[in-house]
Amino acid sequence: MLAKSWSISDDFLTWTWHLQEDVQFHKGYGEMTVEDVLYSYEQYFEGALHGRAGIIGDFWAGDEGGFHEIVDDYTVKINTGRPWVPAVAFEFMRNLGGASTWIVSKKQSDEIGPEAAGKDIAATGPWQIEDQSSGEFWKMSAVQDHWRQTPYFDELVYWTVPEEAARVAGFQTGNLDNFDMAFDSINTVEATEGAVIVGWPNSGQAGLNLYGQTYGTDRDGIPYKDLDCTNAWVSCDEDPDSAEWAKTVKVKKALAIAIDRQAIVDTILSGFGAPLDVRDWMGFEDLMDPSWVFGYNPEKAKELLAEAGYPDGFAITLTTAIRGAPAEIEACEAVAQYWDDIGINVKFQNVPYATIRPSFITRTYQGATCHTLGQRLTPVIGYSNYVKNSTFSYGTEHPWMEENITDALQEVDPVKLREKELKLADWMFTNVMGFGLYSHAGVWPIGPRVDPN
Repeated sequence: MLAKSWSISDDFLTWTWHLQEDVQFHKGYGEMTVEDVLYSYEQYFEGALHGRAGIIGDFWAGDEGGFHEIVDDYTVKINTGRPWVPAVAFEFMRNLGGASTWIVSKKQSDEIGPEAAGKDIAATGPWQIEDQSSGEFWKMSAVQDHWRQTPYFDELVYWTVPEEAARVAGFQTGNLDNFDMAFDSINTVEATEGAVIVGWPNSGQAGLNLYGQTYGTDRDGIPYKDLDCTNAWVSCDEDPDSAEWAKTVKVKKALAIAIDRQAIVDTILSGFGAPLDVRDWMGFEDLMDPSWVFGYNPEKAKELLAEAGYPDGFAITLTTAIRGAPAEIEACEAVAQYWDDIGINVKFQNVPYATIRPSFITRTYQGATCHTLGQRLTPVIGYSNYVKNSTFSYGTEHPWMEENITDALQEVDPVKLREKELKLADWMFTNVMGFGLYSHAGVWPIGPRVDPN
């Protein structure tokens, strides 16, 4: 939205961005220019904390001979050095979602330092930060005469209220106008006078990642030192045609078919969702191969475990990567129970996403995670987390995936890209490198003081 227009050269190497003019930063830090845009994305890249840090660096900082040219205060040309799939760039430059970015004032960081600026951000949105207390609240004021749209009310306060019961009580008493609601609170909210529930389908998707499948080498060409094939889901032979690999696929398929996805949707999500068998394909279900389904079959799961040499199961750590999505904890607890039912010894961890993310980046985490995310602009975006150059990792890398995902990420022809995405999904489904769990609607309670329209 901060770009007035953009164009891409026929060879998909040069992007020309024209910024909106007269976009004012908060707190009197002046007008946004190309310098602020380049500074912001440089910080995302160098800080390496953003889930798309590596891709951001490749695009804005230059990769394989890429460079940028500042034409004027509002125009910049980016040569990416290699052709780029537009959706990959749009993924981290979109608004909202776990991979979104925003532009901050370079002048503010120069004056008070990045650390101070990070707690009192001068950005460009319709809400300006006035005060905050870590783990307690964010207080914001409406930006009057905002370049895009002035908010409908003057003040916005985000409170951190860990307990669902406290959030519901706050809503019932009118102290909260909206909150992150667990699905089992729907009936209580509906009984609150003047309240309504607003929902949007395909607001998010949940999948299960199997970490430790780091076959091949890291970005420096060194074999991953934490590859541990004593884990039942990790093969001692990375050859997909080997007997060891086939044994491991049976283990992973057993984990996938032991889960009753429809029951999770019907009970935990109160019907506000749908089963999803393939990671990152929410919204593209009509394009999927009909055979990509892990039907619920716990007896078959036990047979597969026995055939793979684990008649009494094995131990695995399962972690909920808590990111604030509806029912994410309860659904992951259900997965743990389904696995326990087929003899798996599950060590369940319920920790904030930020706590375990460093071990994902270093590829040291061993186990599984329930991981929620938003809709992909195209499935290949999700696959970018399965290559060695990605800062973030789903714990699964393989030479076949490295070659084919890298190729797909460079495909600019949309028809060919779709063919390559289907090829990737089929290989990953067949080899059970990870799997989907469900998609969920966005369900929000709106109090009587707010008009949802």
